Amino acid sequence: MINRKILPFSLVLLIIVLFSCKKETSIENTENNDSLSDNSKQLSLEEVRVIAKEAYTYGFPIVDNSRIQYAYFVDKQNPEYKASWNVLKNIPRVFTPADKAIQTPNSDTPYSWIGLDLRSEPIVFTIPVIEKGRYWSLQLIDLYTHNFDYLGSRTTGNNGGNYMIAGPNWKDETPKGITKVIICETEIASAQFRTQLFNTNDLKNVIKIQNQYIVKPLSAFLDQPTPPQAKTIDFIKPLSPEKQKTSVEFFNNLNFALQFCPVHASEKELRVRFAKIGIEPGKVFDVSKLRIEKKKALEEGIKDAWTDLALIKTKLETGELSTSDGFGTREFLKNNYAFRMSAAALGIYGNTKEEAMYPAYYTDKSGEKLDGKNSYILHFGPKEYPPVNSFWSLTMYDQPASLLVVNPINRYLLNSAMMPQFKKDPDGGLTFYIQAVSPGKEKESNWLPAPKGPFALIMRLYWPKQAAIDGTWKQPPLNKV
Repeated sequence: MINRKILPFSLVLLIIVLFSCKKETSIENTENNDSLSDNSKQLSLEEVRVIAKEAYTYGFPIVDNSRIQYAYFVDKQNPEYKASWNVLKNIPRVFTPADKAIQTPNSDTPYSWIGLDLRSEPIVFTIPVIEKGRYWSLQLIDLYTHNFDYLGSRTTGNNGGNYMIAGPNWKDETPKGITKVIICETEIASAQFRTQLFNTNDLKNVIKIQNQYIVKPLSAFLDQPTPPQAKTIDFIKPLSPEKQKTSVEFFNNLNFALQFCPVHASEKELRVRFAKIGIEPGKVFDVSKLRIEKKKALEEGIKDAWTDLALIKTKLETGELSTSDGFGTREFLKNNYAFRMSAAALGIYGNTKEEAMYPAYYTDKSGEKLDGKNSYILHFGPKEYPPVNSFWSLTMYDQPASLLVVNPINRYLLNSAMMPQFKKDPDGGLTFYIQAVSPGKEKESNWLPAPKGPFALIMRLYWPKQAAIDGTWKQPPLNKV
């Protein structure tokens, strides 16, 4: 029999207990709303900032690469769109100021582009025989932006062949008819052909070669049944280049991309460290659930990464570092993530130095930054031409965008293929005129038009000789008139 006098008191106790449980649950849910991992709750804000800087430096090339791949191979409404994954797109022209997706674009060689999805099966490139003396290359770039291998005049010659690119999980024997197997450490990658254009009248010959670059999945190459296909990727929309530099949403884009990057043995501890602030493959990094103070710590980490990049850029401008230091295989870079970030930020998809070198001019001989309000002269003595096995060029870019410059004569570069049109000096050397206005009709053959504001010049040495690689040859100074 229930004691009615005690019942109200029991109800009161029950209500108190339930309320306490609800309150504790509410606090726990509030804690879990922070999208940083549970481990981050043991981190100071300074530690969050430091790890954020490391993760941003590590991840910037991956995220910016993904942004470009989205434009090229996913977003069909984008004017930069090339083709769907694993479909080769030939570009029967060179880059112009209308091309704005990548920094410091090369306008020497028509490109052929392909985005590689290697999850289902390898992809086979069939290369035709290409005339001796015409430079060509196929640069293979993983999602990290490592140049993980090359085909081309320098590495495989001009005699053609069948080359197979496989993802990180491929372990089979080399299939019949395959000249060489190349393994990529990421499941998503890209590749770009460069085919040398001698002059405007030569374009029809380049197009003929491009049409003979054949790309097939391995099953199609072997005339076998298609294997089960990987699930279609639901790509997230990338940030704009400007927002990538400041927004904490960057880390959500990084998490998405990392799911296609199996952990490299050398980075296991690094990935564990990143996980402390929520950087994990495929995990949603929900910025809306971040506490204000942690969001600020992450933003400060991003700023710190760009501060370090500014120091590297200064060293590049003074010649203390070479632009070639940031491009190459993982083994060459030795996991120097700051160099990898600088290469992506200042000229993504640049070549490994054995394939091409990029002597740069950001300042004149006196150390002043280049500006189109001034006029400059670049002089090559008869024995000072860039030492190359193929060809060299000098290209104009505005700053800070690093894009090609609109000008009245539609000339964006000077190169060695143009040598017959240049007027040589009496001693056999060459003088180039770098300025915004014409130097006069008699000198226009040697004129490279500049914008009216800040600019930079990038020299390209394709298949450089040892004198360029080891530094024996030095680029001549740029003199302000």
